[in-house]
Amino acid sequence: MLSRRFSCLLTRRCFSSQRRRLVLGIETSCDDTSAAIVSSEREILSEVVRGQRELHEPMGGIVPTLASQGHSRYLPSVIRQTLEDARLTVADLDAVAVTRGPGLPPCLPVGLNAAKTLAAVMQKPLIGVHHMEAHALTARLSDPTLQFPFMTLLISGGHTMLLTARSLGDYTVVCNTLDDAVGEAIDKTARTLGLAWAEKGGPGAALERAAAAGDPDRLAPRLPLPMSTHRNKNTLAWSFAGLKTAVTRLVQLEPSLLDDPQSVSDLAAAFQMTCIRHIEHKLTMALDREIKNTPLTALVVSGGVASNQLIRSRLDALAQSYGLRLVCPPPQLCTDNGVMIAWTGLERFQAGLIDEYTITTRPKWSIESLKEQQDPL
Repeated sequence: MLSRRFSCLLTRRCFSSQRRRLVLGIETSCDDTSAAIVSSEREILSEVVRGQRELHEPMGGIVPTLASQGHSRYLPSVIRQTLEDARLTVADLDAVAVTRGPGLPPCLPVGLNAAKTLAAVMQKPLIGVHHMEAHALTARLSDPTLQFPFMTLLISGGHTMLLTARSLGDYTVVCNTLDDAVGEAIDKTARTLGLAWAEKGGPGAALERAAAAGDPDRLAPRLPLPMSTHRNKNTLAWSFAGLKTAVTRLVQLEPSLLDDPQSVSDLAAAFQMTCIRHIEHKLTMALDREIKNTPLTALVVSGGVASNQLIRSRLDALAQSYGLRLVCPPPQLCTDNGVMIAWTGLERFQAGLIDEYTITTRPKWSIESLKEQQDPL
């Protein structure tokens, strides 16, 4: 157990000089096993990612128990390779950061147990990272000029969430999804359309590639724009379950659509554009409300779906219409990765926010609750 007295000693030792600080980040919240080392000078010294495509593609989606087994198999070599690539040892690190939650219950303990062991044995500070805060803060790694407060759109396989980020650990949820996340709807639609997973980016990248060859206007009239009726068009929330189901029903009614590659591309394009229009509609509502009360510096878009180039370009135009700049991490840092965990761990470490070695995983974890845990040890 990391006592409060020991934590304070570690903190004083680590902040006694202005030397470059190094943090190892470990990520096992879903299906990618990743680790990275980031410095306080915004250097990514190393990053290793071990995907699990061969485990999950035959199953048509991510299977949590298989993902956990994959993490247990790959994580030791991933951490070792990360240290070797950076030409460092654990003794050279200032802290160890790890995804504590939210995430898949079988997967989170693999990373957390490894991080706790490394930190405890080597007497290093441990930082348990909120996965969504990591996505939000990655933009501050790639753009040193990004200052609070800013608005963050987190779009991934597990989340479609709009936050106002006021400071480290201080986030307000402005808009959320009522059911499926946009990334989940994209992944399942790619499966419905029979799209082979892309080498990088999985089913989301496969759907984006198919949509790029399609005409979104041909089949868009046959898909509903979510939450656009008189009853709910003014509700500040997203919903993608009905849209996903509409694609499935259309394919069931006209199975011949899947026999024609152009029709598959057209349907992928129609679905993608409908998702974008739905995101834009509710984001516009939120900006109209929030920008009156908060001097926002930027609109940040992160998460796996943020690597979609059409979504980026459309949201860039939307941000500019409000006098905001769009900030997106590089595409390789939009998907789950160890870099974002290391960077967020570094930000929290520099604020003195160090955890006990006894922390446990939090598969369901409200990002707003971080405000209650901001007292430095």
